[in-house]
Amino acid sequence: MSSKSIVYKFIFFAILGGFSSALVGQTTFQPKQIEYDWKGIVYRFEKAVDFSLHTHGFMLGFNTGRILTYDKTRFYHFSVGYMRDPRERRQNKNIPLANMTSKSFVYGKLNSLYVLRAGIGRKKYLSEKAKRKGIALGYSYEVGPSIAVLKPNYLYLLFSETQNGMQVDELRAERYSGENAEVFLDYNRIFGGGGFSRGWKELTFTPGIQAKGGVLFSLGAYDKYVKMIEVGVMADLFVKKIPILSETEAVSNKPYFINLYLTLQLGARSN
Repeated sequence: MSSKSIVYKFIFFAILGGFSSALVGQTTFQPKQIEYDWKGIVYRFEKAVDFSLHTHGFMLGFNTGRILTYDKTRFYHFSVGYMRDPRERRQNKNIPLANMTSKSFVYGKLNSLYVLRAGIGRKKYLSEKAKRKGIALGYSYEVGPSIAVLKPNYLYLLFSETQNGMQVDELRAERYSGENAEVFLDYNRIFGGGGFSRGWKELTFTPGIQAKGGVLFSLGAYDKYVKMIEVGVMADLFVKKIPILSETEAVSNKPYFINLYLTLQLGARSN
């Protein structure tokens, strides 16, 4: 065998050996495949509206939040709600008179109570970072100022006067006062309610504080859209008694209200 043939064979086997080594190296040192489980995207901001029913009324709210980590959110809350006294009893005498028919009323009710609330709070999910269609369990709490807005309650009251020796009956829509207290609280002289539209120009305000905390269930807690249900306890405390009903030996107004609530919240997250 010539020296030239020996050289060619050496080169051929060297190339073949290098190619085999490369194949072995690729098989041995290939990086591990990435496993995608689609756990969601961590957004930075969250905005939502909510509708809440509570033990003695309801409220509509707006929330804007900053997502600190995938499981923690700091939020600001604003809402307006209606609160009734649990001792209220609505009734209607159904009395026709001239061109009027009596409207329903609550005996002894002095004011309707609306509450403005603002607060800062935190929301935290207890479950691990959920998949796209998972339900996450968590809790939230908030505290902040509140304002009790009192709208006077009007009643149609029956007044009797003597004119030219004859008794004439007259209906007047009036709110409670020291002067008409005897008539306002006389059941037999109440014709009916004065209507929802009366009293809005005579609002009074009482400051206070509010707090609430609850357990939440969020569908797709890390997705773009907010879909959440929350249940918990809320409390309002004002600087003085809130006069919803006329006080008697059996009825006393109070400066605080404690309620259970159920909230449905819908919104969106963004970056």
